[in-house]
Amino acid sequence: MPERLLLRNIYHLVTGVAGEPPRRGLDLLIEGATVKTIGESLAAPGARVIDASTKLVIPGLVNTHHHMYQTLQRNIPAVQNAKLFDWLVALYEIWRFLTPEAIRVSTTLACTELLKTGCTCSVDHHYVFPQGTSEDLIGIQLDAAASVGLRFCATRGSMSRGRSQGGLPPDTVVQREETILAASEELIGRYHDPAPLSMRRIALAPCSPFSVTEELMRESARLARRHGVRLHTHLAETKDEESYCLERHGCRPLGLMERLEWLGADVWYAHGIHFDDAELALLAQTRTGVAHCPSSNMRLGSGIARVPEMLRRAIPLGLAVDGSASNDSSDMLGELRACLMLHRVLGGANAITAPEVLGLATRGGAALLGWGEAVGTLAPGQAADLALFEMDRLDYAGALSDPLAAVIFSGCSHLAHTVIVNGEVRLEAGVVKGVDERALARDANRVARELMEQAGHDTRFML
Repeated sequence: MPERLLLRNIYHLVTGVAGEPPRRGLDLLIEGATVKTIGESLAAPGARVIDASTKLVIPGLVNTHHHMYQTLQRNIPAVQNAKLFDWLVALYEIWRFLTPEAIRVSTTLACTELLKTGCTCSVDHHYVFPQGTSEDLIGIQLDAAASVGLRFCATRGSMSRGRSQGGLPPDTVVQREETILAASEELIGRYHDPAPLSMRRIALAPCSPFSVTEELMRESARLARRHGVRLHTHLAETKDEESYCLERHGCRPLGLMERLEWLGADVWYAHGIHFDDAELALLAQTRTGVAHCPSSNMRLGSGIARVPEMLRRAIPLGLAVDGSASNDSSDMLGELRACLMLHRVLGGANAITAPEVLGLATRGGAALLGWGEAVGTLAPGQAADLALFEMDRLDYAGALSDPLAAVIFSGCSHLAHTVIVNGEVRLEAGVVKGVDERALARDANRVARELMEQAGHDTRFML
């Protein structure tokens, strides 16, 4: 069992509970995996005391969409200025060389970065299974996430429509539908834990309308619902995708999802940029969710999702860093800042607020991933997932009239001081426990270089 922890004299506590204002001077006691109580001058004999007198304390951030293998393909010159379809076509030539070691190293790297920026819970959308790979890549990811300490939802992604069938990916990274469905069912049985405080879950996640068949989408939905797991895919990310669906299916992307039984409270889409008014109404009516990826959408020039309007319509909504080859970072706190700034470009200075953005990145994300009962707020009985930020810093000086807004509006570093997951301290004084960060960086650079060399890229400047 984790040790008892007492956060003493919290400088600024944001619980995330609806209607509850920030507080100062409270203590927070953690017993086991949950918050025991919050109050003044708590007595906790034998508990380890953490001085929080200069710390902002918030619920741990929740990342609702990622491609962790892409931490090894950041900032590649050949695709720095490419839009999504061209970017994918070029990068598939690297991804077809992915190995089990690459999956382990990249997942560890991404989880470590997320943790260091205040994230305690993440999903990963892994859909590349090169031909000839027999290892349990999803199991490797789950073990890597556990080594860092993140609460983790691994999605069994898939691609079944290669270029020979009119899809975007090369045939070398697609699989047969029966193989995908059998593997999906086996992974659910082996790894999925539906308990409210579970540390690992499985979801099913065919990649996108342009890389899987209609039959696989429909059968994946039916399989997921038989086993009570969630469904995830990319949708409405670009105008190219919209054109593809209109030409091939005779309808817009969301219309295709409706046809294929992909609407409902157990479904969340990544991006959701190009929805019209009627489609937003359908999402709200069916409680279908969206993972908003502001940095990736800007990086690829894909567009701006209608997030303030989604909030007004009460569409389930979370925040996400997306893959590190289209964000080039796994900076979760940085994503909150990107979200805040992006939506003020079109909507004005009051389009979205710092508390609203935090809500997307905590309770909103937890609800999308199915952890909403226990994760995303700080209250007795809730998961002890929280992030502490040191506010007595040069880059926050002058910003402390609103400490929560300070970490989003201000600062030149998004690194947390302490992060607790499921009642265990996983980051302390900025250091991730159990991870040799220098060795991890060396491994990641080596594997990245090997993949780039195999695909014929220039590696002269790589370490």
